[in-house]
Amino acid sequence: MMKPALQARLSQHLALTPQLQQSIRLLQLSTLELHQEVEQMLEQNPFLEPESDEPTPWDLPADTVTRAERLSERERDAQGDSEKGGQSSDDSAPALGELSGQEFGTTERDDWENGTEREDFDGIRELPSAAGSGGATDDDESPWAERRAAQTTLAQHLHDQVPGLRLGAEDALALHLLIDSVNDDGYLTDSLDEIALAAGAAQLDDDDRDDLMSRLRCARHWLQRLDPPGVGAASLSECLSIQLRQCPPSRACELALGMAAHHLELLARRDAKRLCAALQCDESELRSAQLLVMACEPKPGRPFADAESQIIVPDVIVLRAGRGFKVTLNPDVMPKLRINDIYAQALKSQRAHPMSSHLQEARWFLRNIQQRFDTILRVSQAIVERQRAFFTHGAVGMKPLVLREIADELGLHESTISRVTTAKYMATPQGTYELKYFFGSSLNTEAGGNASSTAVRALIKQLVDAEDPQQPLSDSALSELLEKQGIQVARRTVAKYREALKIAPAQLRKAL
Repeated sequence: MMKPALQARLSQHLALTPQLQQSIRLLQLSTLELHQEVEQMLEQNPFLEPESDEPTPWDLPADTVTRAERLSERERDAQGDSEKGGQSSDDSAPALGELSGQEFGTTERDDWENGTEREDFDGIRELPSAAGSGGATDDDESPWAERRAAQTTLAQHLHDQVPGLRLGAEDALALHLLIDSVNDDGYLTDSLDEIALAAGAAQLDDDDRDDLMSRLRCARHWLQRLDPPGVGAASLSECLSIQLRQCPPSRACELALGMAAHHLELLARRDAKRLCAALQCDESELRSAQLLVMACEPKPGRPFADAESQIIVPDVIVLRAGRGFKVTLNPDVMPKLRINDIYAQALKSQRAHPMSSHLQEARWFLRNIQQRFDTILRVSQAIVERQRAFFTHGAVGMKPLVLREIADELGLHESTISRVTTAKYMATPQGTYELKYFFGSSLNTEAGGNASSTAVRALIKQLVDAEDPQQPLSDSALSELLEKQGIQVARRTVAKYREALKIAPAQLRKAL
């Protein structure tokens, strides 16, 4: 029988405080997720309040709070401040914008920046995303704000054209019904029978049902005459045919219509011989017809895609400043928060009050948000310094860079750099990119140096763009051309990079 005994054991373990856990979590959030976190905290903690009533990039058009209402609220705030006599309390926290990175020299900051949470490191993604939107300014009329304000959906665009057709009430209703069935690409994939059933045709008698189907058939013809051309088609073949019928009559147009109706598979395979035989034309006529087909839009709804969900609001803005570049945080994404001074004053003499913990939580939240942006700015400045050639010459100037280099330079841990560079974006003179885009593996060169995989992909794209359409470059040929420039890249690697760039193989790039 075992006897109970006491044993002393010495071990090391890491205990993350709630404040440290919040710092780590806020650091890895995207801009949208951070906004959601701020909104949730504003609802839960009465000591936090917006620093101003100015609209944020996520606000809806200002139809809920008028300018007069905002002014009246500011006047009431000013009156309340004057009644307090301008007194301040040591217990009140400064506004978020007034905090500096120097205020965070605590051991907890050292813990999470130097990677004591090593087990959370999830590595670097191989293919960071990049978005080619333009640069940014501090003005209210920013490019992404203009695109969001001007965005019109495909359905709205089509509905707006119906009154100009001057149809009867029932015909217009049938057309609106079809418009609501058009998908985001501009196709009417549901059959008229399915649309009629969804509209309640099963409850109609035979005559009314026949009348509804007749009106829907007419409405489909009206739909296919609306802008953009090709909308309302049931298939790619029909979509291209609708657009080609708007071309002036010609031999090329006739061949293009035949190609779109019956031979799209041969066109996709670039099988010129079989196309010429099927259409009974020579290669010159075939090329003219091919140009007409290629000028069509296979997805008419593409220009009306939901741009708001695709717009990337950058966290950091890089602008030219003399011979160098200036790196600043985007003020539009920084939450403008402050401590409610009235509530903080009320708790000044009641330190044991149950609400004191909420006040301390609000202060920590402000500091952790400021710490998040301070770290993003430091990492961004280090990236810009390392990748100066990219900001001057584009992707071909990208240098090999790994997380460890930035981590060592800033005295942080790789896991911290990974969190900072994930879902955080930088607006540059070359476009807007995720911070991870600036990290890439290296390839050997004949001179003994290294070339960034990003730069190699950019060179492959340049070579393909400059190739002869009649004799496109194979992966082996691309590998040989890169080797002539001193970059050693295997054919398999070239194929991998070409696929990442969404460039078709040589046989599919060959012009007819």
